[in-house]
Amino acid sequence: MARAGLSTDRVVLAGVELADEVGFDHVTAAALARRLGVQTASLYSHVKSSQDLRTRIALYALEELADLVADALAGRSGRDALAAFADAYRDYATRHPGRYDATRLRLDAETAAASAGVRHAQMSRALLRGYDLGEPAQTHAVRLLGSVFHGYISLEAAGGFSHTAVDPRQSWDWIVDSVDAMLRSAAAPDGPPLDSAPQNEEAR
Repeated sequence: MARAGLSTDRVVLAGVELADEVGFDHVTAAALARRLGVQTASLYSHVKSSQDLRTRIALYALEELADLVADALAGRSGRDALAAFADAYRDYATRHPGRYDATRLRLDAETAAASAGVRHAQMSRALLRGYDLGEPAQTHAVRLLGSVFHGYISLEAAGGFSHTAVDPRQSWDWIVDSVDAMLRSAAAPDGPPLDSAPQNEEAR
């Protein structure tokens, strides 16, 4: 029987807060039960397991971050949009390190397809449309954004830049400028986009 006062939403929100405090990797049903002052068994009326709890935290964080990114992108284009996009992720990782790590949790295909992860991909594509990229360049660029920005955020979070005199923000802005220049140089030439070719083109 569910413990009075507990609900799935409350359990997940407490898990989200715990992730920021102790790190997403350390979130378990037992650890959350201790935080809430209940027996671990009491949580199982609301989450199936520690893995289910972690998945729910990831889904919460993906949704929260997608809303922030969407707000940041509103009314922006080009380099301005790219910087706002990148800053939204970096700022979220700084304020909510556990939640940011949760957004990187690998979800099964069905769960991922129903998650806000789809919105993140759509926003990346929308941003890149401003650079007039055809395929496969747009897909390459989506992967580039994830690799560069997530890579930098992860290194910064691990203290990788604390031993240098150069302000990490200066490096971040330089990287955004460099990615912007790269995307502009890769823009599709005038004419039909690359993805307008017949899908059976390779079979000819």
